[in-house]
Amino acid sequence: MSTPAVQRRLSLASRSLAAIVGGYAFAHAATAFLTLALPFGRNDRVVTATLLAFVVWCAAAIYAFAAAKAWRVWAILLVGGALLYGTAAIFPELAGRA
Repeated sequence: MSTPAVQRRLSLASRSLAAIVGGYAFAHAATAFLTLALPFGRNDRVVTATLLAFVVWCAAAIYAFAAAKAWRVWAILLVGGALLYGTAAIFPELAGRA
């Protein structure tokens, strides 16, 4: 017995959780990927990737509330984060360059 008010609250809770937890996980994966992908020295890559993580997390949080469906937010954050982190985990030798 799901009323519209309960559905709205559950959607808001899901979006809030996606913005906080999913956005953090996505930002972490983006940091891992950018640490390997940026064309700078190691120290500069780490600092730049870490600073960009805040932008990524904010963008993910904004998207969590702007998207039409809450499940789509979760799907994009989880699949996108898995792809970014998976790429970073598969190619760790990129960290040894420069």
